Amino acid sequence: MEKAKKWLKRLIMTILFILAILTTFQSVSGVYAQTIFFEEPRILNDYSSSSRNHVFLHALKKIGDQMKSLKEALSPRKMISSSEEIEGEIPSLEEAFNWEKYPSYTVVATGYTAGYESTGKRPGDPSYGITYSGVKVKRDLYSTIAADLNVFPLGTVLFIPGYGFGVVADKGSAIKGNKIDLYFETVEDVYSQWGKKVVEVYLIEKGDGKVTNEQLEKLNENEAMQVFRSQFVQKEKK
Repeated sequence: MEKAKKWLKRLIMTILFILAILTTFQSVSGVYAQTIFFEEPRILNDYSSSSRNHVFLHALKKIGDQMKSLKEALSPRKMISSSEEIEGEIPSLEEAFNWEKYPSYTVVATGYTAGYESTGKRPGDPSYGITYSGVKVKRDLYSTIAADLNVFPLGTVLFIPGYGFGVVADKGSAIKGNKIDLYFETVEDVYSQWGKKVVEVYLIEKGDGKVTNEQLEKLNENEAMQVFRSQFVQKEKK
């Protein structure tokens, strides 16, 4: 009996030691562990040998699960940050996020340029390349797009699969209802990269009726998105 008590005491001390390690790891890394001991109050009042064995076996299983989580937490993972080294292939924007949590709209999406064929303006015109909002047209990770402002107000941010993020900064006489116009730098880009598509887009943020060059620049300079921006730039150069 005395030997069994010593064994139980050692096992308890071992469990408490591992709990201390897990608690320290939780405070440093932010990886949270669930309570390991005595999840059911009724067990506390049951001192039979079989109950104690059940508790300890359950605790050991919990410890095994937590050590598995610890191993996974310390293993190399893909990080969405320009300040961290990313191991393996960078996922596309379409794969990297759960877009289904955002409201979606089915729209007809076409492409346009700043040129005469789309705007009736030519280089040298003071308003050439300037959108309705006053923002200069831009093709980047966050690009300027045109929409019906009654549907998507200025400043609205959409994610368009196959194109990237679009910030509503312009409007057009032919853009009514669920239609959007995506900015491209050249006519060739419009035809080779897009054309005309029916696509499901995701509403990331509804605009408040205005957008500035500074806001657009801030979106594109977001540090956590630079890995995707560099991927986008490489794709555009091909």
